[in-house]
This record gives sequence, C-alpha cells and structure tokens, in this order.
Amino acid sequence: MGYKVVVAGATGNVGREMLNILAEREFPVDEIAALASRKSLGTEVSFGDKTLKTRDLDTFDFTGWDIALFAVGSEATKVYAPKAAAAGCVVIDNSSLYRYDPDIPLIVPEVNADAIHGYKNRNIIANPNCSTAQMVVALKPLHDRAKIKRVVVATYQSVSGAGKEGMDELWNQTKSIYNPVDEVPAKKFQKQIAFNVIPQIDVFLDSGETKEEWKMVAETKKILDPKIKVTATCVRVPVFVGHSEAINIEFEEFLDWQEAQDILREAPGVMLIDKREPGGYITPIECVGEYATYVSRVRQDSTIDNGLSLWCVSDNLRKGAALNAVQIAELLGSKVLKKG
Repeated sequence: MGYKVVVAGATGNVGREMLNILAEREFPVDEIAALASRKSLGTEVSFGDKTLKTRDLDTFDFTGWDIALFAVGSEATKVYAPKAAAAGCVVIDNSSLYRYDPDIPLIVPEVNADAIHGYKNRNIIANPNCSTAQMVVALKPLHDRAKIKRVVVATYQSVSGAGKEGMDELWNQTKSIYNPVDEVPAKKFQKQIAFNVIPQIDVFLDSGETKEEWKMVAETKKILDPKIKVTATCVRVPVFVGHSEAINIEFEEFLDWQEAQDILREAPGVMLIDKREPGGYITPIECVGEYATYVSRVRQDSTIDNGLSLWCVSDNLRKGAALNAVQIAELLGSKVLKKG
C-alpha cells in the first residue's frame, strides 16, 4: 500500500521538479494530484511516464490524502496549508512561511532527521531555503567531528532561485546584449543580471543585511546548532541553475584538511570532487540534475587557529527545494506513516 500524494504549485519550476523526483526515486504513490491556481487549471504536467492535468487548489478537498508537497509561495501557503493539515494531510512546505515557527520542524534529512516527529504539532513540516540546505549538508559531518564556532559564507546564487521569471530575464537580457535593438530592462532583478552580479537577494533589513542573508543565519542555527555564529553575503549571478557557496569555517578544535576530506567523502548527501589541479572541482553547470551536494577546494585557513575553507555547489531546484521535500516525505514515510 502506497501514499496518496498532492503536489501544490505543480506548474512552477519547483513543483515540476517535485513530480520528476517523486517518479525518479520511485516514491510509493498510490494516487497523485497535481494542483495549481485557477489561471493554470488544466495545464498538463509529467509524472514519470504519465501525464497529469492540474486541478484547482482553491476547491481541492485534502481529506483522505496522506502528504502534500507545497510549492506555491507564502501567501497561498498561508491559506491552503492549514486546510490540508486540518484535513489530516501532512504538509511539506517549500515557502519561508513556517521555517522560523518554533512549533514546526525545519528539516534537512541528512542533518536533523529526528526532528521529523515534531510534525505532530501542526501537521506541517518546513523545507529550508535553497542556500541553507546545501550548506548544512556539508557542515554537519564536520560539526560532528570538531564543533563549528563560526561560519562566513558568500553565495553565488542562480536565477532559477527567482523562478521562471528570473530565468527568462537572464535569457532575454543575454540575447539583447548581442542585439542592442532589443533592450530588456531589469524587472525581476534590481539591476541587469546578464554579464553582471547583484549583491542583493530579497529585501534589505534594518541591520543592513538582506532577508536572504538573515534566512541563512536563522535556518542554520535552527537546523544544525543554535550556538553557531553565521554571517552571509548572498549574491545573484548569471547562472541558470545551481547555487555555489564559498564557505569559511572556524572550529573549536583543529581539523586537518585531509581528515576533513575523508569525513566529507563518507558523508550522506555529499560528493567530494577535490583534486588540486586545473578543473579538479565542480561548477554549477555540472551539478544540474544531480542529487548530491558537491564539495571541492577543501583547504586549511592559516589566518585562524582552527579554520577550513571549502567550495560547495548544488542544484538549487533539487537539493535546495524539490529533492529535500521528497526526502522529507521519504523520512516521514519510513519513520512515522510506515506505508509502502
């Protein structure tokens, strides 16, 4: 016996990826419903070798359904997630709405799988921010060995993190550079994204950091360890898919870079590609469509007593969103619901 699964927001980048990954990983599905807003009603989406027609999220009855994967943004989630949860359907939400709620678990299965039991509080589980998810997968095994005190991270985030509109804007602006007649002004992003980098993701807070930077700090503390100090600079780059991060870590005790490599080589969800030669590392274009969080450029930081630096790359639509949500569903199934 398998699960009755709902994917809400099935026509968006992340929703489509959720359907792909459910099929790829052969999640035990008895019945599946693809939901969308009224304007996308009837749009066809793929689920393995099947084609599904989207149904209306507004009128959908969640009674009798087991798991709902939500990829609809915070405003719609605020309306529909409590309805699903009240009907007995466990919501795994990809928006930021519930991530900082102390009653709702925020989960990366390789890092804090035991938090899954907290779903009972509200029948809702939160999926973390894309940039946080890949970082904590890389940090967790190192933290277990040498206790992390402080993390300084600079992100290089792809335009797919801003949805289809972000991808379209990069595509159209890039074409317009070569055909100056077609001017494509910045609309989705604050400045031109083609052949440029933008040191702003989300809105500015009073502290001077952006909300994306604040999210990385708050989520790392909630998922990994509240005592870790984190500072982030989040940057949008002209890459279609795949987020990259330059991470500097200060530990409580010394950790040799070669031992760190050995730890990461065996760590769940991590793929170490780290040769000290030209091209002996992973770039975003190579991680597209992959499940792993890739780590390269592991090296000692000699400017502090117990420091390491590394490079971390992952497909943000997968590990940063859809894959992590499906992994949470798998965890929920194996530890709690126990069907399939």
